[in-house]
Amino acid sequence: MTRPRILVVGAGFAGVGCVKRLERRLTEREARITLLSPFSYQLYLPLLPQVAAGVLTPQSVALSLRRSQKHRTRIVPGGAVGVDTAAKAVVVRTITGEYDVEPYDHLVLAPGSVTRTFDIPGLADHARGMKTLAEAAYLRDHVIAQLDLADASDDEAERAARLQFVVVGGGYAGTETAACLQLLTHNAVKRYPRLDPALIKWHLVDIAPKLMPELGDKLGAAAMKILTERGIQVSLGVSVASVDDENVTLTDGRVLPCRTLVWTAGVAASPLIGTVGAETVRGRLAVTPEMAVPGVENVWALGDAAAVPDLAKGEEGAICPPTAQHAMRQGRALADNLVATLRGEALRPYAHKELGLVVDLGGMDGVSKPLGVELHGAAAQAVARGYHWAALRTNVAKARVMTNWLLNATAGDDYVRTGFLASKAGTLRDFEYTDAYLTPEQVREHTGAFRGAAR
Repeated sequence: MTRPRILVVGAGFAGVGCVKRLERRLTEREARITLLSPFSYQLYLPLLPQVAAGVLTPQSVALSLRRSQKHRTRIVPGGAVGVDTAAKAVVVRTITGEYDVEPYDHLVLAPGSVTRTFDIPGLADHARGMKTLAEAAYLRDHVIAQLDLADASDDEAERAARLQFVVVGGGYAGTETAACLQLLTHNAVKRYPRLDPALIKWHLVDIAPKLMPELGDKLGAAAMKILTERGIQVSLGVSVASVDDENVTLTDGRVLPCRTLVWTAGVAASPLIGTVGAETVRGRLAVTPEMAVPGVENVWALGDAAAVPDLAKGEEGAICPPTAQHAMRQGRALADNLVATLRGEALRPYAHKELGLVVDLGGMDGVSKPLGVELHGAAAQAVARGYHWAALRTNVAKARVMTNWLLNATAGDDYVRTGFLASKAGTLRDFEYTDAYLTPEQVREHTGAFRGAAR
């Protein structure tokens, strides 16, 4: 009897959680498991702002997919760029730029999300993101480069422009990014005696009327107080009207001379979802509470790319937010349902009540709401770091992160530019490969040989 082929797309919290559970629960004779990922690591995304700030090294948040001695999943180094459910095959763009096709009997879609953008003049060419490890490393180099260039320049206007930074997005990612990078420049400027610290200006901009509204009014106000006391100018109800090489123009008419726009204004489901040809909800793939895609045989979806019903809220139409704690638990729950399907057992709907929210603002500052308890300041920061440390999947990653935290707290930063990504333009498109996905016609060109076999 041929073993069923389980193909998992994506090595984020959801995909890796699913694969690890499948490896534990299925014997090698029951199924063949394949994981599609451009990189051989799982990225611990919530700690990216600390990588950009130099508090953590990139390797400490890149958790190897091959460290486990019990590892038996076949890992394909490439990204899924198209799905043909009729052929039961996925088109893969390998890391060498070639195209291949991976057939499946069961498909698990966990491709995650990309940075959400809008049709704003200049945004695609000038915005930097905070969604990938390469983006975080690039942004650190870029910010330090602005200090270096400003220090070397005798042009006062150029100095002021290079020392003005704009972060768009008042959610967790944007707030943490602005807070951590502001601390980076605040501490680094002490090594630049020719620079006036008063010239360094950070702006946090968001179209929403409140900062991190999920935290509630009290903690949102506490976060606002922390940021403003550091000198970060927070502008709510405002967005970007246009951006070019030298200026960011806001919708309230202000023109900010600057060379750095960091765009963290939310996320959208991976463009791969658009190639599936199934129903979507707010851009995410519609699924049942068991995370099966209705009307498509043996296709499952979870994580940021899926609109998983949030049964714990008890509200009609509620879907789970795209957070790490949901993705990790959905991965395990979907694996259990997939095992149940293979063994002819009953499926279980996914339900999880959120444990709370944590926001690390760098230094000794944070705002957190663990199990509904509102905290701010050093206690909140300790809770945030404790949560992230405990959530790291491997002991090696935990050791690296703790060592980095202790070393940064005692020895500080050397503010070194690596220059590894100096040749990159640094746009969202460059790092997130949003233009790599195929049209349905292009997908069928690659999967034609599989369509007859799938019938």
